[in-house]
Amino acid sequence: MQWQDHAIILGVKRLGETSVVAEVMTRGRGRHMGLVRSGRSRAMQPVLQAGNLVEVTWRARLHEHLGEFRMEPVTLRAARLMETATAVYGVQAMAALLRLLPERDPHPHLYDALDVILENLQNPADAGELFVRFELAVLNDLGFGLDLTECAATGVREDLAFVSPKSGRAVCRAAGMPWADKMLALPPFLSTGSTVAADRESLSAAFRLTGFFLHRHVYEPRGIEIAAARDGFMQAALKAVAVASPDDAMASPTLVAKG
Repeated sequence: MQWQDHAIILGVKRLGETSVVAEVMTRGRGRHMGLVRSGRSRAMQPVLQAGNLVEVTWRARLHEHLGEFRMEPVTLRAARLMETATAVYGVQAMAALLRLLPERDPHPHLYDALDVILENLQNPADAGELFVRFELAVLNDLGFGLDLTECAATGVREDLAFVSPKSGRAVCRAAGMPWADKMLALPPFLSTGSTVAADRESLSAAFRLTGFFLHRHVYEPRGIEIAAARDGFMQAALKAVAVASPDDAMASPTLVAKG
């Protein structure tokens, strides 16, 4: 059996003295593993860095086998991704999110989103928004998508200010105010059609929102912890937004809510 596709390197594990098992995200085959012979050589080590885009050929006798990868570099961006904390942690955190999905299960829109985000992670001011949207997309593909398009109580699409922790649906300000202390805040930049950029307060609220539902629906039922890289990314992204918005620098948000 054989197939060929573009792939983004997620990570590698050493196997023997010279080889590695590479984990990649492909557009048509989803997250996939494969043996790379001589993967620890001087020629291959720069190619097999997380975040790089490669053209991969996979071969195996049977579909269920690990198989062997042959790789050719397409875009070597790993060195650029090492320049900022948001990029370093972001690559690791997004790889951890993709590992929540079944191996070899196609998610082409997540591959496309990952490719776009990796091209923009070095801009700390935008990295936080992009990452939150990626978390929402992963939640959706896991079957726990949030409905942020209209108010669950009234059906209106304006002034959506809250998200119900029970249903994961948006609630408008008027309907949600009596229960505001039991609701999760909906950051304005996540509202449908919004052109507002995230500030430190709204980005912190967005991390609380996605963290809450990831913990409730994914991590807690599986008995696993949220990847440490997520916390590192959040701290770096919030710091970057605080520098861009000095008036918010003194805020001290709670980053992840657990229900």
